[in-house]
Amino acid sequence: MLNHYRYEIRQIFAHQLKHLIYLLALLLTLGWCLTQFPSLTQGSYWGMPTGFWFWVAISIPILHQLYVWLIWRLELYLNMFTKRYGCDRTFKLYAVGFSLLFVSRLLTIIVLALSNQDTLKLEPLLSYLIAILITPPVIYLFYSVRKYFTIERAYGIDHFDKAYTAPFVKQGIFKYVDNSMYVFGLMILYLPGLLTLSEAALLVALFNHLYIWVHYFFTERPDMVEIYGETP
Repeated sequence: MLNHYRYEIRQIFAHQLKHLIYLLALLLTLGWCLTQFPSLTQGSYWGMPTGFWFWVAISIPILHQLYVWLIWRLELYLNMFTKRYGCDRTFKLYAVGFSLLFVSRLLTIIVLALSNQDTLKLEPLLSYLIAILITPPVIYLFYSVRKYFTIERAYGIDHFDKAYTAPFVKQGIFKYVDNSMYVFGLMILYLPGLLTLSEAALLVALFNHLYIWVHYFFTERPDMVEIYGETP
């Protein structure tokens, strides 16, 4: 029994040292960027400097991905919450937290963009054109998630409902790109920076995009192997 419990604890923390190393590397890179490019901290909003909003916008994806990792792994290996509160109630509460944190990613980047606007040395017309070009795949992704993948699966219902079985989705945008949510989903976070010409907002969007792949390789992908025995 004790050995089994130790195995579950090891599985909960599996690959998370690598997660931490990559996160620290990203944070150190951000710190270097702030020292090298003063325009990244130029401006203020609601009486607070851009540097404050920058680190608030960075903290949200970190909290979000740590939240998902911890809840997913506790459920996958220990059924910690579902055995006490049931699958439906647990998943709904988890989904509320997930949604609030995901929306907060966008909202904090919007505030940062307003604080740091007009710092990007790029022709506004070109910036707006890029924003227009990345919008269709984002819309198609959310359509495909809703119609084919389902919101519940995107949130990770397979970690909570042990009876959940469904084949990997090969319809909509997933027909062309397996990991479409990671490739296209976070492109929405670039829009505030592009529309306000904010260097800081674009850098934080890039951090979000890189860091979500850390989550994929060191949390979601190992979990898919555990649940399905394979990955897409």
